[in-house]
Amino acid sequence: MIKKYTIVAISLLVSLFIYLFYRTSDTVVNEIFIRLTSPNLYSHIKAAITEALPLNNLIIYSLPEGLWIFCITLTSKPYYISLNNWRFEVAFFPLILCISLELLQLAHITNGRFDYMDILVSALFWLLGNFGWKDLQEKQEIFTRPGLKTLICLASYSIVYLAHVNRVIN
Repeated sequence: MIKKYTIVAISLLVSLFIYLFYRTSDTVVNEIFIRLTSPNLYSHIKAAITEALPLNNLIIYSLPEGLWIFCITLTSKPYYISLNNWRFEVAFFPLILCISLELLQLAHITNGRFDYMDILVSALFWLLGNFGWKDLQEKQEIFTRPGLKTLICLASYSIVYLAHVNRVIN
């Protein structure tokens, strides 16, 4: 059986591949890659990959977010947050985050384009991550005993910044 964190790593690598070679070069992750290599090398690699492996728009624009939601759902499942007498399962946050980000795009508060398909694909991946994977760990409060798995969970939320599109490039 494949381990949960192997699935997370593979999913994030697939998303990274799509972002690097099929999305705009104005995303943070692409700007980092271009600065580590060169604009010319990046353009040549991107052209070669997109020519050799054409992908449809659903895969290019909706799959990466769906995979990210899947990953943060898997890494969030063992945790909850306590506020007063309330207990919130952290595994529900990815779905809330996905819908919130799309609504912020709809209101033009954040960069990007609102897309119902992004919500649908993300919801399906959230369902898969939340109900398609048994987590035998006892749930714990996320901030009580931070360890490596807690840090991976929190870092997986921050990965969305790498997909951010900069309007002004320095």
